[in-house]
Amino acid sequence: MTEQAENTKRIAKNTLMLYVRMLFGMLVSLYTSRVVLQALGVEDYGIYNVVGGVVTMFSMISNSLSASVSRFLTFELGKGNMEGVKRVFSTSLSIQVALAFIVIVLSESIGLWFLNTHMSIPENRLYAANWVFHASVFTFVINLLSVPFCASIVSHEQMSAFAYIGILDVVLRLFIVLFIAYSGLVFDRLIVYALLLVGVVCIMQAIYWSYCTWNFEECKLRLKFDTNYWKEMSSFAGWNFIGGSASLLKDQGVNILLNLFLGPIVNAARGISNTVNNVLASFANNFMTALNPQITKSYAAGDYTYMFSLVERGSRFSYYILLLFALPMLFEANFVLTLWLKHYPAHTINFVRLILIVTMCDVLSNTLINLKASTGKVRNYQLAVGGTLLMNFPLSYFCLKMGFPPESTYVVAFLVAVSCLLLRLLFLRDIIGFSMRRYLYKVCGNVLAVTLIAAIIPLILYLQMSDGIIRFFLICILTTLCSLMAIYFVGCNKNERVFIQEKILLIKRKILKNIMIIVKINFIGLLLD
Repeated sequence: MTEQAENTKRIAKNTLMLYVRMLFGMLVSLYTSRVVLQALGVEDYGIYNVVGGVVTMFSMISNSLSASVSRFLTFELGKGNMEGVKRVFSTSLSIQVALAFIVIVLSESIGLWFLNTHMSIPENRLYAANWVFHASVFTFVINLLSVPFCASIVSHEQMSAFAYIGILDVVLRLFIVLFIAYSGLVFDRLIVYALLLVGVVCIMQAIYWSYCTWNFEECKLRLKFDTNYWKEMSSFAGWNFIGGSASLLKDQGVNILLNLFLGPIVNAARGISNTVNNVLASFANNFMTALNPQITKSYAAGDYTYMFSLVERGSRFSYYILLLFALPMLFEANFVLTLWLKHYPAHTINFVRLILIVTMCDVLSNTLINLKASTGKVRNYQLAVGGTLLMNFPLSYFCLKMGFPPESTYVVAFLVAVSCLLLRLLFLRDIIGFSMRRYLYKVCGNVLAVTLIAAIIPLILYLQMSDGIIRFFLICILTTLCSLMAIYFVGCNKNERVFIQEKILLIKRKILKNIMIIVKINFIGLLLD
């Protein structure tokens, strides 16, 4: 019980550190996105969004291996096997070097050919698009080599490092945006923007490498190859390749389809909606980043009761966190976008609302994905779930080919997300006895009830009032109050409500204590005067 309390405390502390980083990054990101859109223009912004996506198509390899490295490092740490941790890290680093070479060859041949012959890019901007492509390839290779180091930080649960380094990353990117927008120098802004971002990536990865080498014993630079771990990691990563490629086809693949059918302006609208979604989703993702290592370690230690509890609570509370910020955006997307960007491409409002709905469904699967990865049994799972995810691409192609609006791609994504959630539950039930019925009732039914209750009163106000700043503030206040009330009375069980009450009481006592100290100090000061 004491150990679980300590784990809960660590999760809370790590989540807090990640939120400090996220809030700072969110404020800067919202500002820089607006400035970048204005500085580059809608067309160049769309080109940057889609060209970077061509390179990201090749990152399915690194994403699969990244999940493999994180899983094996965390699993060995959970067993207390330090020698195994060293072997996993060294083996993964050797593999990444080989993969970096393969990615360069594929990107600079197939990727470059596709960019210049098939993508819808104005001829006068093709030269700049090629520069962006080369810069993106180099950036991707640097990030590929950094996978084992970043995985080590997550596995050791040193989230404060992510917070401080992440804040520095945001500051450097802010300086780049300000330079591009206000320097007054004459240059191709799209090319210079891409090259400066490469410089930032190099600086940040050098910091990650230095931090890990200094703090973690397994991160000493040595290229060793352990055949046994290579076989296990290759099998794990190979099957995860299906899911990784499916996720990328869902995002970047569909982005390219939109470019081929509708041009870069729609890519700009999708890029803006992705920015909004990434900012809001980060509230839930940071909580999951702090929670996931505990799920893997509890599985490695055989503590299934605690693990199942983490999975269910993690799904619910990550959804609640997202709901608090997504609900007002769903109602007031038009006002926020106008206030933020002033002018934005067509389809942006619908894109923002639809992508948030898809993300609210996806967030329920986060703990399930991590739990499934912890078991190491991923072959049949990836064939079924990854195969279903792959349907995003052909179904989206079919919709666009039939003349349906671009919003149809998000409808496809939502239906596929629901199907994948059910498949994940079926596999976990069969492999480790995870209760599908309990999850559907305790988690899915719970969050659906909370969402409906939280949305009723704000929806009535939204329909009765005209658009404007007064309605915006009222909607924000109402959605927050209604969401908190629904979460507390419907979303939380009795023990969770008691825990919240105790924390609120503790905070009150600390505030009153600090007030009394200040009053006493001021009173003594008056007496001395």
